[in-house]
Amino acid sequence: MRTFADLADLVALVEDRAPARELYVRWSQGPEADSDRCSRDGLSGVRLPGLSANSLAIEPWWGDRPLRLWVARRLHDYRHLRERRGPGTRPWILEGDEVGRGPDNEPLVECRHPIGWITDEALAECERLVDEHAATNWGPLDREG
Repeated sequence: MRTFADLADLVALVEDRAPARELYVRWSQGPEADSDRCSRDGLSGVRLPGLSANSLAIEPWWGDRPLRLWVARRLHDYRHLRERRGPGTRPWILEGDEVGRGPDNEPLVECRHPIGWITDEALAECERLVDEHAATNWGPLDREG
C-alpha cells in the first residue's frame, strides 16, 4: 500500500477523487487484520455489516473553507482510536461502498480497495493545523475522554 507522508499528499488524493464519496479513513491494524470485512458493536458485540470508517467527502455545509483543513479535521477527530484499539492501530485510506450505519451513526463500509497508510508525521501536521484554526478547545470525538 502507498504511504501518505504529509497532509498535502492526502489533500491531493481527495482533490483527484472529488467529490471523494468513496474514500474513507479507517483506524485499525490494516486491511489484512480487517479481512473478515466487518466491525463489531463495542457495547453488544453484534457483528456489523461493514467496517467502521469515516468519509473524506466534503459536506456542503463546509462551504468554501479549505480542503486542507477538512482533511485535517477528519483525521484529528478520531485520533483517540489509536489508543482505544491498542497496539498497531493506525489510520489508513480505503475506497469502498457504504453498506449501513453503525451505532454512532458512522458509515459502515465494504472495502473495495485499500489505498494507503497515513504516517505519524501527517497526523502531527493535521493536529497542528486544527489547533491553529479551532475556535474553541477542539478535542477528538472521544466519548470517554
